[in-house]
Amino acid sequence: MKRTKTIMLMVVVMVLGTASIAQADPTTFFGQDAGQGEGVRLATHPNADAARNNFTSNLSGVGTESFETFPNGTSTPLILVFQGAGTATLSGSGSVSNVPSGTNGFGRYPITGNQFFEVSGQFVIDFSSPVAAFGLYATDIGDFNGQLTLTLLRTDNTTFTLTVPADINVSGGGVLYFGLIDTANPFTRITFGNTAGGVDVFGFDDMTVGSVAQVQPVPEPATMFLLGTGLAGIAMKARRRRKAGRSSAES
Repeated sequence: MKRTKTIMLMVVVMVLGTASIAQADPTTFFGQDAGQGEGVRLATHPNADAARNNFTSNLSGVGTESFETFPNGTSTPLILVFQGAGTATLSGSGSVSNVPSGTNGFGRYPITGNQFFEVSGQFVIDFSSPVAAFGLYATDIGDFNGQLTLTLLRTDNTTFTLTVPADINVSGGGVLYFGLIDTANPFTRITFGNTAGGVDVFGFDDMTVGSVAQVQPVPEPATMFLLGTGLAGIAMKARRRRKAGRSSAES
């Protein structure tokens, strides 16, 4: 029995160690709702909302910047406030736009309230303290073949770049949500790029940030599967040994 328990502990350690290696890349959340033209504001965006809900379900006490407190037309730099998760400075190109209804005529509009951040080139967000989670809504991405890229500057001074897998060459006015969680490698800066350069203009709203402490430790499904499989195998082997022992005693 003692040997079985020792083997079970070794399996747990090996599985969790494998999970740590597998979690080297951020966990991402993505959902996209196709646009219906540059003059149409989507009344609902269930795919993007589902990604947002999935992302935030792993967090607690996070803060969201909706750009509602800035005067219309305010250009960078912007001081972003994430209640409960610190502040950040948004620099580079772009400005705050006010569109109470419909779109701005080019497929971009806010998700909540009347305002959003509109940008065609590169911009950067520097966080006041390291964060482990970041998510946002974006509108009108992909109608000019442009995709959004995020380059994370981690606390160990390494970088990691992600490309948001939005559909390209599509109708304007679409909505997407993209979120990432990286507790193993917190980051202090995100540089946002546009693969179409200044040809394509994006709209952003409801940026959400979470610190390491605000990320709930949820085991990866693959981790639980490996752990369950390993323990089940050990239990089956132990039962076979006990059964063989009883058979020998009876004979």
